[in-house]
Amino acid sequence: MNDAKASGGNRVFRVGLTGGIASGKSTVADYFAELGVPVVDTDLIAREVVSINSPALEEIRTAFGPDVISADGTLDRAAMRKIVFADDGKRRLLESILHPRIRELAFRRADQASAPYVIIVVPLLFESPMRNAMDRILVLDCSVETQLKRLLARDCETEEQANKIIAAQATRDERLSIADDVITNDGDLEATRREVGRLHRRYLALALRSS
Repeated sequence: MNDAKASGGNRVFRVGLTGGIASGKSTVADYFAELGVPVVDTDLIAREVVSINSPALEEIRTAFGPDVISADGTLDRAAMRKIVFADDGKRRLLESILHPRIRELAFRRADQASAPYVIIVVPLLFESPMRNAMDRILVLDCSVETQLKRLLARDCETEEQANKIIAAQATRDERLSIADDVITNDGDLEATRREVGRLHRRYLALALRSS
């Protein structure tokens, strides 16, 4: 890919940060934030758009039934996860409800940032049309073994469930195929932090050139 894609207008230079589940996206986003870079995290936006009584949550209730709504009126994420990672059609249905709302809000917030560039964290960037609106794509790469280990320590009850979640996402090779930049994040956090610093300087220069 070119060093900088056409930005179009005066909007902020956009760096899409992606990686498989448990690849360390939050950690790397935090490192960029420590350098003063605005971070727009689509996972956090996804939680906002399904807040209690929101239109998206009501659509989910209609599409999936009351069992995915907790007693306090919030989305039951564990129940939802089990449904969508066991059925590709239902996963795509959920994405059709959430992704357009997430995309619109993420770009609106990115373009309100007063900084040379912004990091937009998108876990499923390979699968998303959002990738075409990025000026640069940074992929966090780690082995499937590392993903499994982290998932079992963090989110998943069984190795089978962890493997289903990994299999539902783009493959490692597919993510790498869209990368302008890659950070290998298999556990050496100091090396990862140094790479963030190096890329920060590069992105500042690219943003200046594209403005």
